[in-house]
Amino acid sequence: MTTRSRRAFLAAIGAGVGFLAGCTTGEGPTTEGETAASTETTEAATTTDGIELSTEIVATNLVVPWDFDFDGEGGLYVTERPGRIGRVDLESGAYTRLATVSDTADGGEGGLLGIALHPEFPDTSDCYVYQTYRDDELQNRILRYRIEGETANRVDTVLGGIPGARIHDGGRLAIGPDGYLYASSGDASAPETAQNRESLAGKILRLGLDGSIPSDNPFPGSPVWSLGHRNPEGLAWHPESDAMYAIEHGPSGGDEVNQIDAGANYGWPVVRGDSSESGFEPPVLTSGAGTWAPSGGAFYDGDRISEWRGDLLFATLGFSPGSGRRSLHRVRFDEGGRTVVEHERYLENEFGRLRAVGVGPDDGIYVSTSNRDGRGDPVDTDDRIVRLVST
Repeated sequence: MTTRSRRAFLAAIGAGVGFLAGCTTGEGPTTEGETAASTETTEAATTTDGIELSTEIVATNLVVPWDFDFDGEGGLYVTERPGRIGRVDLESGAYTRLATVSDTADGGEGGLLGIALHPEFPDTSDCYVYQTYRDDELQNRILRYRIEGETANRVDTVLGGIPGARIHDGGRLAIGPDGYLYASSGDASAPETAQNRESLAGKILRLGLDGSIPSDNPFPGSPVWSLGHRNPEGLAWHPESDAMYAIEHGPSGGDEVNQIDAGANYGWPVVRGDSSESGFEPPVLTSGAGTWAPSGGAFYDGDRISEWRGDLLFATLGFSPGSGRRSLHRVRFDEGGRTVVEHERYLENEFGRLRAVGVGPDDGIYVSTSNRDGRGDPVDTDDRIVRLVST
């Protein structure tokens, strides 16, 4: 997600307060891929730090809404993993399918994944999506689409040749505060590729919006921005310092939050989790022996919950409930951005697996669920997009 008006993803409901349980969704449509707005909101609940929040269901009956981005004009553009691009009207909940990306290889962890709108959208109506496809073998690529009315038309391939597999495809897209397009790629089940600078697997990539290689990238002629990643699925920038962070899956424990520096090596698979080994950057936060299965992340930079401005939030999928899985995490760093001074969990087990988060132009916090991805426990209205606001 770009940093323009997509602020944090702070779907935070108070720690230990199950205030989202039992919320009503209104009458949802029965056709797959259609959505409906909630007709009711929950009663306000108070978090442990005294913030009152309420929630409503913005959209229902989606199929693994992997990522979304805001147009600043009341629209939320969303990718569904089987291969669809759609738009949700944030006021009415009405869903419009803009494109069916029929050559998407949907299986395992691959499919139609990240989405990012052009920073000058809608004046420049391009959007970028990250797609898994099959060409003899599984691969990933970044495609550019152009929104024209109620249709999204493919323009070109911005970057191809990103290794793919049934697991560890990465897939997050975001436009950074410098105006460049960033993408996260997984190691595609081949851990050694994360240390190979010639491979696009296990990296964070940085491109011009036309697919060109920026002249100030750390490795001349290469889109590689950093290396040594296992499966990063979240990218975020601090709203004041512009420091970049990535959230990534570890191997059965050792999930990480990393502060990303150009050309830095984050160690996978040579080192895992906390390590002081020379030549590798240690994480700023790790799950230790436990597993979060983290996905999307963003910094909150809105005004409606000013107490959390500058805090990092990230969603966790979890393979089973409990122990901080299937929840939202809020992290506060010190001024240096590398030391955690506060870490809390919210929304635990209230909506199941949580995938993407962002803050809309209304400063509301939006979260998508991922319960129909084969690893969740879906309810009749899954998957959903949920909006949380401070009351």
